[in-house]
Amino acid sequence: MKRLEGASSAWPPLVLVAVLLGLPLGGRTSAQTPGGRTPTTVRLLTVGNSFSQDATRYLPDVVKAQGDVLVHHQAGIPGGTLQQHCEKADAHAKDPADPRGLYVNSKLSLVQELKAEPWDFVTIQQASIRSHDYATYQPFADRLVAIIKELAPGARIVVHETWAYRRDDPRFDPKKKPAPGEPADQEAMYHGLAEAYHTLAGHLEAPIIPVGDAFHIADADAKWGYRPDTKFDLAAAVMPALPDQTHSLHVGRKWVKQEDGSFKMTMDGHHSSVAGRYLGALTFYESLYGKSVVGCTFRPNGVNAEYAAFLQESAHQATAALKGTSFQIPRGVPASASR
Repeated sequence: MKRLEGASSAWPPLVLVAVLLGLPLGGRTSAQTPGGRTPTTVRLLTVGNSFSQDATRYLPDVVKAQGDVLVHHQAGIPGGTLQQHCEKADAHAKDPADPRGLYVNSKLSLVQELKAEPWDFVTIQQASIRSHDYATYQPFADRLVAIIKELAPGARIVVHETWAYRRDDPRFDPKKKPAPGEPADQEAMYHGLAEAYHTLAGHLEAPIIPVGDAFHIADADAKWGYRPDTKFDLAAAVMPALPDQTHSLHVGRKWVKQEDGSFKMTMDGHHSSVAGRYLGALTFYESLYGKSVVGCTFRPNGVNAEYAAFLQESAHQATAALKGTSFQIPRGVPASASR
């Protein structure tokens, strides 16, 4: 089983973005623009949870900046696992009127989502907390893939590799001994999830969108990688003071208002920050469209030009590392383009 080693080494509804400049690189295409260039159209359904939502949050903006077209639906369950997607499909099959069979964001079932468009790509992922443990993937991944293949036979199934938690996430508290099989630190979680996702992709003969690899590349960088602020006294912190979280790819620490009106500092080392969402979108774009994101003109507020260029290079490096392997999305026109 071939596996990529790391280098240096809420709930949006339906998204439709149409723009007029671009190059044909696979996927459904529209008529040529007056300038003679043809944008690439990709129809994408992501079956996942908040991690797939985070990773595609800025995808419409990146696609627009690159001169291409995106049709994107999300079939998401908050914190959802592969098993829960199967259970939702089972609930709908048993009783189409049962709300448990519908996705909260779209009010549609998986069956309805799969029939909604001639999808080019359908992505699947495991819940992040279980991402390192391949035993939790099956038999649910196979069941989910069987449903997708039956209802969207023209779509290419793609594995969305999620990312490891921030290195100072409470899951990695050095004062606590991890349970058997649980990762002790960010590095262990990354290598565990990378192996599990590559095992799944190999089993399914499916390509990978290497978002987790891109996060690992960026976090491992000596200059741009996040490092915890060891000088900040968390116990004595008073709002609005926060530790230095420069270059954090995760939400991290923030102050949250409580029901009694007081504020409490919370920690979210799981979900991605603006920078992490941008990195995810860049990786999705280059994987799906086959075009380099280096030099992309879009960058979200809060990400300066120099850091944006680094994140673009990180996404490009992660995607380029799959070139020539079975994990790369094959270039060319997906089956749905002929429909």
